[in-house]
Amino acid sequence: MLEIVYQDDHIIAINKPHGLLVHRSSIATDAKEFALQLLRDQVNRRVSPVHRLDRKTGGLLLFAFEKDVEIALHQQFQNGEIQKKYLAIVRGYAPDSQDIDYPLVKENGAIQEAFTSFITLKRAELDIALGQHPTSRYSLVEATPTTGRMHQLRKHFAHIFYPIIGDRKHGCNKQNRFFKEQWEMTTMLLHASELSFKHPVTKEDIHLKATVQEEFKRVMDIMSW
Repeated sequence: MLEIVYQDDHIIAINKPHGLLVHRSSIATDAKEFALQLLRDQVNRRVSPVHRLDRKTGGLLLFAFEKDVEIALHQQFQNGEIQKKYLAIVRGYAPDSQDIDYPLVKENGAIQEAFTSFITLKRAELDIALGQHPTSRYSLVEATPTTGRMHQLRKHFAHIFYPIIGDRKHGCNKQNRFFKEQWEMTTMLLHASELSFKHPVTKEDIHLKATVQEEFKRVMDIMSW
């Protein structure tokens, strides 16, 4: 059963598990389960996702029951009217706060503006040597992207040399291998934690929060956070 964070007559939000695709995709033919179908069967209603989360990213995923609500929420996302927050565990001691203003290139070569702000919530130093370093350092960060580019947070944290743990495509292979060998951890430690928006029907201010899942929590315990 999917964890439902919020539901009313028009919208529903779940805490998507890491590793679950939002919907069928030609680039992930190995997948047998999808959030869209699972949720539809669970609530016995047609649902449409109004934004995307990477397969390996966990956390808040918002769906609409009706087409006009779906379109209205799409518009809010496109206009940057929905505030999103993410938690991530990254390599190294990240700065207390930083703005990342770094354009990203689409597959067709088009350049897109991309902006992310983050604050560092906690840091940890483990007495485990890795490579040339006598200890291993990590940070828990809260990131607020104001644009919604594909893999934006993954690319932005890699760009400033604090890659997200478990990110195979943009992260640090040495760290990913270390986490797998040391703790049997292959999850990408990125979690969509909060969504704030105006309800397209009731006009209420909605603020949703999703707690981190077991894989993420286990690493936080390892770090003594």
